[in-house]
Amino acid sequence: MAKIALIGASGNAGARILKELSDRGHLVTGIARHPEKIAALPGVTAVAGDVFDVNGLADILKGHDAVISSVHFLASDPEKLIAAVRASGVVRYLVVGGAGSLEVAPGKRLVDQPDFPAAYHAEASKGAEFLDILRGIDDLDWTFLSPAAMFVPGERTGTFRLGTDQLLVGEGGSSISFEDYAVALVDEIETPKHIRQRFTVGY
Repeated sequence: MAKIALIGASGNAGARILKELSDRGHLVTGIARHPEKIAALPGVTAVAGDVFDVNGLADILKGHDAVISSVHFLASDPEKLIAAVRASGVVRYLVVGGAGSLEVAPGKRLVDQPDFPAAYHAEASKGAEFLDILRGIDDLDWTFLSPAAMFVPGERTGTFRLGTDQLLVGEGGSSISFEDYAVALVDEIETPKHIRQRFTVGY
């Protein structure tokens, strides 16, 4: 059993990660601007937090075994999130990443492809910047988990593939459910295999 702080616990991915952590018996501090939107689950404490308030967020994070950041990249600042984690004294930091920075061919990122949806370009680019910042950090045990291209509601099957920097594409395209993504992320917390690395999950 670990004590986990989850920033963005009421979002699409965050809510599934929250449930997976709770189902596995972890103690979770769920953090959101509107804590009333965080699911009431065993072992979960809902707390109001502002991702732009470094000191306030650091105070909430103190004393946890790991911090998970599950917030939209355009609605947060990676430098402030990292500063809050550092100030809290927590060393293990996991980030719900994006697919845009994954490679579709050597040196060619998904976000840079001509058919990449314009509506998601800014968010994907900001996510890629976050990863670049993390890759320059050696005082946190960070992990950045990129989902497949289609990151959608679905089922918890527990059956998926893991990769590193290349986009995973299966028979049905490139996809992963929020539920199975949560399984992969919590697996990484319980059995760390990607310290200071990005990895990806897909079918």
